[in-house]
Amino acid sequence: MYDKYFEYFEIGERWKSRGRTITETDLVMFSALTGDYYPLHTDIEYAKNTPFKQRIAHGMLVLSFATGLTKMDPDIIVANYGIDKLRFIKPVFIHDTIHVELEVLDLQDKGNGTGVVTVKQTTVKQTGEECIVGIAKGLVKKEKI
Repeated sequence: MYDKYFEYFEIGERWKSRGRTITETDLVMFSALTGDYYPLHTDIEYAKNTPFKQRIAHGMLVLSFATGLTKMDPDIIVANYGIDKLRFIKPVFIHDTIHVELEVLDLQDKGNGTGVVTVKQTTVKQTGEECIVGIAKGLVKKEKI
């Protein structure tokens, strides 16, 4: 999505990423990296007694993978400009496959050779269920200053 200059984005434009399957190794490595060993993510017996009945992936792990699935050209995107109204609405389990869908909502020319591209960012799993939804903003270079 972020592989073209600001001037070439259009409101209403949509983009869909490839998929990525969440593995047990992902949960283990994310826990080790962040120190987040909350039992809902790491303890099979604990998780059996929750409404989910099994371990779920860390919300921030899934959001991080969603970021990684989003196409970003380092010569074009300047920075992540933030995420508003972020909601974790459905759990992602081990062996679920996620992808990201983006829809351009707004374009704001910053007047300094960049512009902010605002998108609805939705992380979806193989069942079609939306898992994470937010309004993401990317600071993108303009081709012509």
